Amino acid sequence: MNTEPIVSTLRIARCDLEYKRNNTNHHTQLNGVNRLIVRRGWPFTITLHCGESTFQLGVTTLGFIAKTGPCSSKEKGTKAVFKLSESISELHWSTAVCDISGDKVSLSICSPPDAPIGLYSLTLIQAGKVGLGTFVLLFNPWCPNDAVYLESEEQRNEYVLSQDGLIYRGTPKYIVEKPWKFGQFEPGILDICLRILNENRKYLKNPADDCSARRSAVYVTRVLSALINCNDDKGVLQGRWSNNYSGGKEPGYWSDSVEILHLWNSTSCMKVCYGQCWVFAAVACTVSRALGIPCRVVTNFESAHDTNSNLKIEKYFDENGHSLGGSDSVWNFHVWVESWMSRPDLEPGYDGWQASDPTPQERSEGVFCCGPVPLKAIKEGELTIKYDAPFLFAEVNADVVNYVKHNNGSQSIIGTSSTTVGQKISTKSVGSDVREDITHLYKYPEGSKEERQVFQKASHHNKLQKIGAEPRLRIKISVSKDMKRGKDFYVFTDVVNKTPVSKLCQLKFYAQAVSYNGKLRDSIEQKETSFDIAPNGEKRTSLRLKYHQYCESTALDNMILLVALITDCSTKEYFGATRTIVLENPEIQIKILDDPKVNQPLTAEISMQNPLPETLENCSFSFEGTNLIAGKTIQRYSTVTGPGEDAKVTVCFIPNSPGMRKLLVDFSSDKLCNIKGFKNILVRCEQNAAA
Repeated sequence: MNTEPIVSTLRIARCDLEYKRNNTNHHTQLNGVNRLIVRRGWPFTITLHCGESTFQLGVTTLGFIAKTGPCSSKEKGTKAVFKLSESISELHWSTAVCDISGDKVSLSICSPPDAPIGLYSLTLIQAGKVGLGTFVLLFNPWCPNDAVYLESEEQRNEYVLSQDGLIYRGTPKYIVEKPWKFGQFEPGILDICLRILNENRKYLKNPADDCSARRSAVYVTRVLSALINCNDDKGVLQGRWSNNYSGGKEPGYWSDSVEILHLWNSTSCMKVCYGQCWVFAAVACTVSRALGIPCRVVTNFESAHDTNSNLKIEKYFDENGHSLGGSDSVWNFHVWVESWMSRPDLEPGYDGWQASDPTPQERSEGVFCCGPVPLKAIKEGELTIKYDAPFLFAEVNADVVNYVKHNNGSQSIIGTSSTTVGQKISTKSVGSDVREDITHLYKYPEGSKEERQVFQKASHHNKLQKIGAEPRLRIKISVSKDMKRGKDFYVFTDVVNKTPVSKLCQLKFYAQAVSYNGKLRDSIEQKETSFDIAPNGEKRTSLRLKYHQYCESTALDNMILLVALITDCSTKEYFGATRTIVLENPEIQIKILDDPKVNQPLTAEISMQNPLPETLENCSFSFEGTNLIAGKTIQRYSTVTGPGEDAKVTVCFIPNSPGMRKLLVDFSSDKLCNIKGFKNILVRCEQNAAA
């Protein structure tokens, strides 16, 4: 029994806060059972040991004080004074007797479903004040009166309790899953999450108002959007999108929020280097779930970054087809989070999933944060809805207009699209590792009547691709099936003449390394050629990309941008096409050699074949997994691995909890790094295994 001694004139010998019982009932036992962690709107039990005194029902009066924050007050809702009553109420602070046994009296205490979350102290009032202890109060997705109530038990298990997940990256035509350890119940994480809230600039300026505002999931989610990045405060992560990651770790290294949060906490809130969008989103998901807000990580493929708020992404190329850059961009993918909550701050109809983005891109109310904005507002084009609806709307709906800038200073449109941006918006399915496409939650089907109405409402009428005649020369870029890292392969352009006359064309086709956010890197290969295309005919041109050409420039993101520019020699018109491709990484093979049982040694054999035509050195595997491995384990493969050879290690660990667990594996070497793999492991209790 966990107890806290009390010295008082009330002859209360001690108070038992019933850690194990309460934490289990409130779905917080994974945080441990060495302190009280409860969810608002639900009763919890404490037991007073009265010693020689006698509690008499209806005669003995008891009062309590529950307060949170350094400047608690009744007016702010951060301090509650309440007395013993006949029964508890789940709408306000209350307490009632639930059992009397000898010198013990058990009391049921309940907080209101809109109480501010945070660390509370509990004090007994009876001819004096006696501190009974402290507890942490969290949002409650199980409570119908809580703003974050989620009806489905399966969804609560996934979006609140699950400590592992998958994050999707790549391109719409090649989606890659990245395993991630959220670890919101790992030791110390809850306290770190509460510390993050205290680094909020509003808390530092006015802690009374900030702690009071923590009753709102909308407010807390917006705070997290600002505090996960360090741009305006002592937030968790610093972003970097370059080839220089000195002084920190390359963003692809991370696969674990726990390591990041512990590093931030142990260095007195020094920024952790470095993050990119999926890292920001994953950490935000961890903190949200830890505080009780249902949360999921979402990936938008072909995501627009509209810097001038005109709902249009304008790209510029020179006459050779080379990109001239610009402030607008289209990221091959972008990752943010959705949180489930009601929106009492808005008119009815906007409850449910709310999108927020902790990656620092644009300022909102003077701070680098974004959201939360209801998905319904994005889908319906309601751009006046707070917060940051226009920016998020553009990320999934903006038009793309490509221009060529001529040597004489003029420019002309070479291609437009109203369907490129916002494709295959993805999140992990509930209860499985299947990718769920949730594009329909953000937008109506392209070309539908509803989609047209939404764009009219958003004052977005310039659907250029659907205005005017079809392009007379159509270009399509395709790739060969053997497009794997370490291999030479071909990419192709198919030019179709949609006119009844022959066309003399000049093609400029090039390949260039690109990062996932659209930033260009080294040139890889290019080709210029001229050819005739018969009326209504087609012409294919190939470009061979060799490993030695792309190996160094694509080491981090595995992405190559392909650009084709066609000139109609008779009319001097330009037509263009672009496509980003992702090189396929090798697969990590994971074989479990034993029957997985709680508290029993378990061995896994890990291997990966070297796909490169050169030797790998300094090879290492790292392993982690919630309730499987404490922290991160690294094993080095001491010998070099030649082309086609396997790097292979075994790892032993002891699962400490039953259920479906994920073993996460990361391979790194001098020429091939951040290769991720995972294996689901069903861990059983000893008696179940024996049965």
